[in-house]
Amino acid sequence: MDKKRSILNVSVSIFSSVILYAAAFFVRRLLIRYIGNEVNGLNSLYTSIIGLLSVAELGVGSAIAFSMYKPIVQGKKSSVAALYSLFRKLYRIIGAVIFFAGLAVMPFLPRFISDYEAVNVNVYATFFLMLISIVLSYFYGAKTSLIEAYKENYITTSILTVSKLVRYGLQIAAILIWKSFSVFLFCQILETLLIWGMTEKAVRRKYGDIIATQAKLDNETKREIVRNVKAMFMHKVGTIVVNSIDSVIISSFIGVVLLGKYSNYAMIAGMMMNILALFFSPLTSVVGHLCAEGDRDRTKGYYDFFHSLNYVLGFVFFLGYYAVIDHAVSLLFGPDLRLSRAISFIITLNQFTQYMRKATLLFRDASGAFYYDRWKPIAEGACNLALSLIFVRVFPEDFKAAGVIAATVLTTLLICDIVDPYVLFTHVFNKKPWKFYIRNYAYIAVFTVSLLLMTWLPQTRDDGLSVLLTNCLLSFGVSLAALCLVFMFDGTFRKNVRIMGYNLMAWTRKHITQFTGRT
Repeated sequence: MDKKRSILNVSVSIFSSVILYAAAFFVRRLLIRYIGNEVNGLNSLYTSIIGLLSVAELGVGSAIAFSMYKPIVQGKKSSVAALYSLFRKLYRIIGAVIFFAGLAVMPFLPRFISDYEAVNVNVYATFFLMLISIVLSYFYGAKTSLIEAYKENYITTSILTVSKLVRYGLQIAAILIWKSFSVFLFCQILETLLIWGMTEKAVRRKYGDIIATQAKLDNETKREIVRNVKAMFMHKVGTIVVNSIDSVIISSFIGVVLLGKYSNYAMIAGMMMNILALFFSPLTSVVGHLCAEGDRDRTKGYYDFFHSLNYVLGFVFFLGYYAVIDHAVSLLFGPDLRLSRAISFIITLNQFTQYMRKATLLFRDASGAFYYDRWKPIAEGACNLALSLIFVRVFPEDFKAAGVIAATVLTTLLICDIVDPYVLFTHVFNKKPWKFYIRNYAYIAVFTVSLLLMTWLPQTRDDGLSVLLTNCLLSFGVSLAALCLVFMFDGTFRKNVRIMGYNLMAWTRKHITQFTGRT
């Protein structure tokens, strides 16, 4: 693996995320304070609806990006150019389809808001502004994928960071000066245009020869792309339903005000998920190149390591999330926006189970094995939707939102955590997944017990930084004890933790030597 490129991609991504998330917290706090929590809920609802519409993307991006890995490794620039040209044409068509689908949905927006009377906003105009900002992103999506296929994720991350900081600055002005949700959303359009311009310039400077080359795909590559697009379309449908339907159901059956409160919790959890995913997402192209080399044992070794790293990071951070989330929401957005402890518990469990899939999905997608579980997302989406609709109707009033999220947890445990590893182990590693099943479900069980332990342990309910720190330290102690228990009984985990420790010590020794050498 290209370790230097991987470290650069991960480092830039983490640095960027810390800055952007701090700015996003500040902007959301101003939005809630000066415009209202119901507007915050609308923002979440719009994002979910447009997410459902983006099924039109059909998985084209992932399928063509995967197809680029092999010709890049082989140095076939003409094949990369042909794939890029196809990608660009398809994405423009997809952008147009999403735009007109959004226009078709607009007349029905009030039906998705059960407490529509409480919203003092023109939902049609504001939804249209967000729709425009999303559609414009499809006009430079091919160039972004080209950069990342060459393992230059740090370039796209830097562009995104600069553009978002500009957007947040403009949105702060929109909130404080005009107190307008419409102007707030218009700033997202300006951000998209800025990203487009900067991406265009970066691609022309680094890959001008590729985008200028006129090349056509051979029939074999076309058949492979069609095959992969069909598979990724099914994955796209399932993923969109699972990720977007919760917000739509909560808004439709419970209300946009509660959705606004839930979105604050989801935002913090999502930010944590994204920060942790940064250890893996920038490695997709690198793992893709590794899989293209065809060494199954070496690939399996990297997978085992990433899965163990997945567990350590997820355990510590999400148990810490559960320990401090209620206090964090009170401090950041106000004590009246807190949710019940039951909802906090189920949000945490959902985020952890989703995060534990990261390593599996990374290797599945990078290896192209997503074709073999193409029917799984359809079952996943249907099951999640059915359970959500049942739970939101049968659960008591105070637990309806928790029931909607619990449907996602059950779907993940009963479908995703069985099918995804089976496909990866069978078609990529050529091994049986049974030992992995036992280990993975045991990992989740240990985390769940630790969550319950954190619930039962006496904690201070007052809000304040000292309480936040105390609960954080308490969760770290529980995490350390639980991980030590796993270390004692799981040989695979023990081996990978030792590798983590060795690499960390080697990295520390290297940088201390460099520092002392300079001084």
